[in-house]
Order: sequence, then structure tokens, then C-alpha cells
Amino acid sequence: MRGIIWLVLLFVVAVVAATTLGRNDGLVSIYFGAWRTDLSLNLFVILVLASCAVLMVAARSVNRLLSLPERAHEWRQLRRERAAHAGLREALAEYFAARYSRAHRAALRALVLQDETDALKGDGEFRALVHLLAAASLHRMQDRTRRDETMRQLARLPRAVTTVRPVDEGARLLAAEWAIDDRDAPRAIEQLAELPAGVARRTQALRLRLLAQRLTLQPLPALQTARLLAKHQAFSPSAAQSLLRTLAGESLDAAPDADALRRVWSQLDPADRRDATLAARAATRAAAFGSTEDARAWLRPFWDRLAELEPDERQRVALALLDAVPGLPSEWLPRLEAASLALPNDPAVAVATGTAMIERQLWGKARRPLEQAAAAGSLAAPARRRAWRSLAQLARQEGDEVRAQQCERAAASVD
Repeated sequence: MRGIIWLVLLFVVAVVAATTLGRNDGLVSIYFGAWRTDLSLNLFVILVLASCAVLMVAARSVNRLLSLPERAHEWRQLRRERAAHAGLREALAEYFAARYSRAHRAALRALVLQDETDALKGDGEFRALVHLLAAASLHRMQDRTRRDETMRQLARLPRAVTTVRPVDEGARLLAAEWAIDDRDAPRAIEQLAELPAGVARRTQALRLRLLAQRLTLQPLPALQTARLLAKHQAFSPSAAQSLLRTLAGESLDAAPDADALRRVWSQLDPADRRDATLAARAATRAAAFGSTEDARAWLRPFWDRLAELEPDERQRVALALLDAVPGLPSEWLPRLEAASLALPNDPAVAVATGTAMIERQLWGKARRPLEQAAAAGSLAAPARRRAWRSLAQLARQEGDEVRAQQCERAAASVD
């Protein structure tokens, strides 16, 4: 297509030249001293145009000859710039290929080439990226001393470079990740605290914060972070539920006294307080502190719908109530009897009911559920021992010392 256009233009020029110059009878006379030269106007125009073309070509040739050293310098600089970028790409490829020593050497070559290249000397972002890649390679090689020195060099770069958002955010996230790998959770939290609010809510930042909080034994803040991650769908539903339950349990276990336990329980999410497993764990912890009233209050919503719980949850709730029996008020008796009627073959419910009847001195109602629990091989050993000891107490109340001793021996033999 281009050839056709040029051919058409050539025909147009030929037609214009023939039309304009074909009938031109003009004459140009040139006088030089005693000499006179006559030229046709057409020839004169052609000579002028040819002379201009020759002068232009000569001027361009002289200019190119005089600018040859400058162009040679630019060519060398371009080669160095390309080599520097190639070094950065090589370092990145070697890093991803897990050849960290080669990646570090390639990054250093890129830095040397940058210092020798005028076009890259002012490119602070290039230098910062090379520093980050070199530091990451040193971290993988467990060379913490040189890694930290490389990061200090990055921090000494002009603020116009380090305040570029991607560079600064990436550097802080990497520094936090490396601090966690070094088991230095306070430094990781310090790096994460300096992130902007929007960056701190990113999934990777929340993951790092969760790891740091777990390292520093802060289960309650870790629980809040894990809940944010769950909202971001960073875990599968089952993994999120397991993690949240674990962290909530650790928060309850970390409470040093009953007052702290109440504060932790009130700070839990309503969804956590509706978890029967967590409620049983909190009640057991409260009973250990002697706060059996709180334990029973936390178990009451689950005990009222005990038959609706899963078997594992039902057993946990029943055994948690077993620890909270001391001081049991009479208002609990209808609940216990209703649970016994609804779940007549559940040994955990039986041992909790029987122990509660012993606590209320209802000796006649206590025998059958306690015997059922003591004979249940599926019941946990501590609960079975508790059932045998309650039967021994019942036998002594009835004056049957022989039976009481038999029950004591049976409790001792449970393993």
C-alpha cells in the first residue's frame, strides 16, 4: 500500500513539473567579472535545489561526526541501563528459583550498574526495589546481620523514595514478616503499627498481626484479628471456626482470676458466647476460681436446650456443670430432672444430675444416675471417679461402710 502511494505521488510530481516547467522560457544570467553565463530558469532551479540538498547532507554529516563522542557515551549509558534492568530481572528470577546467593549477587551487580548509569542515578524506586530483593535473599540465607544492614541502607535513602507507597508498604510488611521468622514479635508489631490504616487491614498485614499477637501471648487481640481475617475469607469456614474457638479458649484460660474471666467473657463476640464448647470451658475455669454462680449462669442457656446439642457439646456442658455443683440452688432441680427424662441414657447428664442431687441431699434420687454413670465405660475417667466417690458418700450417709469402701476402691481403679 505504501508503494502505491509513493508511485501516485511520483506521478503527481511529474505532472506538476511538466505543466510548470515545460513552457518556462525564462533565462538566468550570471555575471562574474568579465564572464557571463546564461542558464535556463529550469536548470537554475534544479541546480539551486540540488545545492541545498548537498549542503544539508554535508551539514548533517559534519554534525554526526562532531557528535560521535556524545552518541558513543549515550550508547554506553544505554547498555549499562539495560544491563542494570537485566540484573534486576535476573535477581528476581534467581530468588523465585530459590537460588538466593545468586539472587543477592545479581542485585549487587544491578546496584553497581545503577551508580555508573546517569539515567538511573536519580531512580530511587529502582534502588529501593534492588535493596528489598537483596535483603530478602539474605533473609532466606539466614544472614540477619547483612539483611539488617541492607534495610538500614534502604532507610537512609531520600524520603522522596521511601515514602513511595508501594515501596514503603512492601518494606514494612517484609520487615514484619522477617521479625516473626526471627521470633521477635514486638518488632513485628512495631512495623505493622506504622502502616497506614488501609494497608493494616489488608489480609497479609492481618495474618502477620495474628502471628505476632499469638507469639506475644495476646489471645484476646489475636481473636479480634482472626475474626477480621474470617470476614475477609482468609480461611475456610471450618478452619476459621476452629481457630476462633481455640483463640477464645486461650483468652479464657489466660484470665488470672474470676474478675478477669468475667471481663474476657463479656468482651467475646456474641457468636462466641453462643458456642456450647466455649461456654463449658469458661464455666470450668470459673468453677476453678470458686465462682460457681457465674459458671452456672453461663451454662444455663445450653442446659435448657441440652437435647438439641451435639453429643460432644452435650457432654462438655454436662461435665462443666459437674464442676459447678457446689452451692447449686433449688431452681436447678427441675432443669436436671427434665434433662434426665429427655436423655435417660446419657452418662454425662447422669453423673451431673446425680452429683447435683447429692449436693441438695436428695439421696434417693441420686443413686440411680450415679450408678449408671459409674458403669458407663464411655464416660471420661475423672467423671467416673467422681460418680464412684459420690456413691461412697451416699453409702456412708446410709451407714453402709463396706459399700462405701468398695466404691472407693472402684474409684481408685478407674483409669
